[in-house]
Amino acid sequence: MSRRCELTGKAVLTGHLVSHSNRKTKRRFLPNLCNVTLLSDTLGRSVRLRISANALRSVEHRGGLDAFLVKAGEQDLSQNARLLKREIEKKLAEAA
Repeated sequence: MSRRCELTGKAVLTGHLVSHSNRKTKRRFLPNLCNVTLLSDTLGRSVRLRISANALRSVEHRGGLDAFLVKAGEQDLSQNARLLKREIEKKLAEAA
């Protein structure tokens, strides 16, 4: 399982740990990933995703998983999230 957020694409970054004497050693900055179950209103079911805490706040801010996915770009989403987005858009098109 990769250390990548399924919704925002946030992944591991690398950099240096800098000591007081300015000696640099390699380190990794890991995203704060959480296993969450989000409810899709249009599909009427819950979805399990591994997303960052920042993405979870963004989902809540935008008004739920459906609103987030409709507005999100395809390139940042994981394969699972892309399929979910297509399902939601298809349901919304049927309803309209």
